[in-house]
Amino acid sequence: MSDTLKLSEARKGARGVIVKVGEHCHHQSDAVELERRLIELGFVEGARVELLHEGLFGRDPIALKVDDMRVALRRHEAASLIIQLDAA
Repeated sequence: MSDTLKLSEARKGARGVIVKVGEHCHHQSDAVELERRLIELGFVEGARVELLHEGLFGRDPIALKVDDMRVALRRHEAASLIIQLDAA
């Protein structure tokens, strides 16, 4: 069985599938806006992701491959995404 974790906790080379986007807590407008923006960028449930690169200082930002495109996110943004890691 594969593990699930926040994308912000993943290490370089990690691959998996997005299983949850956002906290689904619609009481905070910032969280709702971040969730909307991530979905617009292609971070949808079922999308395949791979962590390609981590920044030098604090491992921030991170570069990701999402299906066929490359995207950079800050770790606090990536914390809103839950992934299921591929089996090793």
